[in-house]
Amino acid sequence: MLILEYKLRVNQVQTCAIDEAIRTVQFIRNKCLRLWMDGRGIGDNDLQVYCAQLAKEFSFAARLNSQARQTSADRAWLSIARFYKNCKEKKPGKKGYPQFQHDNRSVEYKATGWKLEPDGQHVTFTDGYGIGMLKMIGTNPKRKKARPIATFPVGQIKRVRLVKRADGYYVQFAVKAERTLPHESTGKQVGIDVGLKSFYTDSEGNTVANPRYLRKAEKQLKRLHRRVSRKKKGSNNRKQAIKKLAKGYLKVRRQRQDFARKTARALIISSDMIAYEDLKIAHLVKNHHLAKSISDASWGLFLSWVRSYGVMAQVPVIAVSPRFTTQDCSGCGCRVQKSLSQRTHVCPQCGLILDRDWNAALNILAAALAWLAAHRTAGQAETGSALAEQNASGQTASTNVFARARRKRVG
Repeated sequence: MLILEYKLRVNQVQTCAIDEAIRTVQFIRNKCLRLWMDGRGIGDNDLQVYCAQLAKEFSFAARLNSQARQTSADRAWLSIARFYKNCKEKKPGKKGYPQFQHDNRSVEYKATGWKLEPDGQHVTFTDGYGIGMLKMIGTNPKRKKARPIATFPVGQIKRVRLVKRADGYYVQFAVKAERTLPHESTGKQVGIDVGLKSFYTDSEGNTVANPRYLRKAEKQLKRLHRRVSRKKKGSNNRKQAIKKLAKGYLKVRRQRQDFARKTARALIISSDMIAYEDLKIAHLVKNHHLAKSISDASWGLFLSWVRSYGVMAQVPVIAVSPRFTTQDCSGCGCRVQKSLSQRTHVCPQCGLILDRDWNAALNILAAALAWLAAHRTAGQAETGSALAEQNASGQTASTNVFARARRKRVG
């Protein structure tokens, strides 16, 4: 599934219509959630039926496209199903009890309620809110016209979503299509260790600098926060100050996304196999001394793009357990305890002196190769394409991989 996004050119009337549709989506979603809270045995089908009742009771809900109302119910059920899943799996800590939404910023249509114009640069919304025809101007400010979407048959477009952001309105098309990434074999098999000093270090000793976008923008963001706090609540000046602040955070978000995509693509193109640590980032950010730096690095976003590009290029991407990757010596397997402040690995047994991240990357690669060898020996080797698909979802290698790898090195 491909997501194609275009910025929209809207007038004041269309802006009010889109905002009203978004508020209606939030209303339906919260009403469905209240129905589930007040009743027992409420399922997803009950929420769909309830959407039709809301359309009869509230005239503004009837103006929204019927499938858009159903999508709102789907959003409510998604949060409910996630809560049930966390309870069933006995997830530690909070289970994510569904909450009422107060800041919804999108409305999603399925097969009806919209129409793509023949030129591929205009989209018309035909429900009762009167949004009308919108012109797509693309996301590149230097480009006056958007690249036409008419190259895809309308039947391949499964969802259309209107999104409100700090810098305007966007339309997203979910297109059922497969994307491939051309890849030429390089013979390189690398392990990567993500970090805060360097964004990542690979098993060949190469490093990528950590951009630290939030840290660089912090001074300006603090200034914008102070401007908001000085404005009178409810005034137009405060709304303008909040909008500028939101644009500042939006810029940081886009910088992170752009860096993650480009870095992941370059890594996939230059390698035939990639191994990484299957980190539990949600647990790592509980360290209040490092939470901001970890979030600023956006490891999860980067690794998700590595897995996605791995599937497109049919490059195996293997997740291994992070246990003792930093402590174990990549030369002899001796376990050397280190604190976070110790940046150099010094092995007292074999005398190996190495940067700690480089040492960890070598251990990660050795674990992935041991896992591959074990599966080939067992007659369960996969093709490159199947292996890429298998590990692109973040499948973790066995926790015994490091023990096998150490025995192999020592023996």
